[in-house]
Amino acid sequence: MHDPDCLFCKIIAGQIPSRKVYEDDEVLAFHDIHPGAPIHFLMLPKKHIPSLAHVQAEDAGLIGRMMALAPKLALEQGCNPYPTGGFRVVVNTGTEGGQEVHHLHLHVMGGPRPWLKG
Repeated sequence: MHDPDCLFCKIIAGQIPSRKVYEDDEVLAFHDIHPGAPIHFLMLPKKHIPSLAHVQAEDAGLIGRMMALAPKLALEQGCNPYPTGGFRVVVNTGTEGGQEVHHLHLHVMGGPRPWLKG
């Protein structure tokens, strides 16, 4: 499923360039254009799902695969290993939840944060 008016669907289709981190038949990951952390990329299903609120039971395998892939990609992008390093995954859902592009996507963020003391 594809939405011709969706920014992320256009990126998936190659109509808008991105700095790709990963791509397969179901998932695309690329660097965020306004990073909120030293390492910040987005992971999204190629299937147009407007938000986490729209995920159905048949999407469970896809969402699970994305969550399992996030740690691997985070390490490849330079996040330090758990437990002293790490990353976070954020899924904004709906306008009130801070979602700006209405195509489900995971923000994967990490990297050194000198202001945080462990």
